[in-house]
Amino acid sequence: MRWVRFRHEGAEAFGVSSGREVRVSSLSWERILAGEAADEVARLERERVRLLAPLGRPGKIVAIGLNYMDHCREQDLEPPAQPVIFCKFSTSVNRPGGEIRWSSRLTRKVDAEAELAVVIGKTAREVDASRALDHVFGYTCGNDVSARDLQFSDGQWVRGKSLDRFCPLGPVLVTADEIPDPQDLEIACRVNGEIRQRSNTREMIFPVAELVAYCSRAFTLEPGDVILTGTPDGVGVFRDPPLFLADGDVVEVEIEGIGTLVNPCRCR
Repeated sequence: MRWVRFRHEGAEAFGVSSGREVRVSSLSWERILAGEAADEVARLERERVRLLAPLGRPGKIVAIGLNYMDHCREQDLEPPAQPVIFCKFSTSVNRPGGEIRWSSRLTRKVDAEAELAVVIGKTAREVDASRALDHVFGYTCGNDVSARDLQFSDGQWVRGKSLDRFCPLGPVLVTADEIPDPQDLEIACRVNGEIRQRSNTREMIFPVAELVAYCSRAFTLEPGDVILTGTPDGVGVFRDPPLFLADGDVVEVEIEGIGTLVNPCRCR
């Protein structure tokens, strides 16, 4: 199923996206994560609803750095021996179509990163990689927006990657049964229609199952937690010359089997 969270006539609800329609459900987010069968209380034209991020305030947004071989190659770096983990604050979550906003007084080097986002469905603690995907509810598109000047000047990445609206997610949350192999998905990022990133999730150094298992050995993954699985090559900061986002740009993250996440940029 392709779940969406949306606002219609002042109310928030969940539904299943089906072509140009949304089949509105009465289920809560907790019941959806528990795997209850979707009901249908109404149908709405998709253009009549305002899509929100598939989940509002995740308990954890766990992000993985340097997890694509091509991304390591573009930096002339050896691939890491184990996953590189940081976090993004839940206040960074942004919706499809929501503006990626920043102040030029704070940062002038904002970059986009196309990423496959994994949403946990069942509590995972010390799980084995062979069973780790059993704990995944589904997948969506993510954009790990990054203020590179803050990221590199701080010596760690949290502030530069956690500004408000710096984690767009969506447009739909596709259940895991529709993506049996998350390691064979085309992934791309476009800015104003121009391709910036194009790769495949098979380039991941640590696949989704290993990431879930690795994280679960250190901390409990709970239903609704998000793992951003890293980005491929082509990011703006490592281009020659560097190429950063600007006011008025439109960023698209597209992942095979999921869809396209579109966000305009606004610099104040």
